[in-house]
Amino acid sequence: MKLKTSITLDKEVVAAVERSARKGESRSETIERLLRLSLAAEARAERDKLDRDLINAHADELNAEAADVLAYQVEL
Repeated sequence: MKLKTSITLDKEVVAAVERSARKGESRSETIERLLRLSLAAEARAERDKLDRDLINAHADELNAEAADVLAYQVEL
């Protein structure tokens, strides 16, 4: 469902939006597409941060396990 809204943007932002528009895409469609991309990137960055935090919290254990596995390798 679409909702009509009104926003005020800086002239440079509107110009950048217009430059980013795809052929036949309205300004509203362009803004929506760009917002969706930005929101998805933000969500992805947050997930990546949570993953890094989890890995870092267990780094010593993971490094010890990796060192143990490498100790079993045969030199070529």
